[in-house]
Amino acid sequence: MYSIRDVSQKTGLSSHTLRFYEKEGLLKNVGRSQGGFRQYTDEDLEALGLICCLKNTGMSLQEITRFVALTHEGDRTLKKRVEMLRTHRDDVIRRLEETQNYLEKVTWKLDHFSKQLRDYEQRQPDGEQSGASRVCPDDPADHGGTDDHDRADDVDEAERL
Repeated sequence: MYSIRDVSQKTGLSSHTLRFYEKEGLLKNVGRSQGGFRQYTDEDLEALGLICCLKNTGMSLQEITRFVALTHEGDRTLKKRVEMLRTHRDDVIRRLEETQNYLEKVTWKLDHFSKQLRDYEQRQPDGEQSGASRVCPDDPADHGGTDDHDRADDVDEAERL
């Protein structure tokens, strides 16, 4: 048996959140000591693990509550629970693919700007720090020695993503 403090430390969930989950029906039949204190079991910890997994992968508390309620109804709801988890998994996969695309774009931009930074720093006279202010900011030499056409190409290339 675990106290609410033990469970909070094990899961990282606040005692307020644990009480809320119980009140909302996400945790059913949490035991009580003779003094009325909550006593959690290993099964409660396992249920909290699933609740956190579903929540952290984007399932709403309303959907999780529905899933838990179906679980308590027994085997006759297995088909519906499988459908819910399959739909959720497909959504997680879609979001992972989207996130992977974003990561690729961020990586490309990082590579692109890192190269620009290296080129810029190589053009700096010894002792001058990158980002130092220039006396004549409109001087083409202050823009990395490129003309407007080259800068337009850089913008077009950077915007293609």
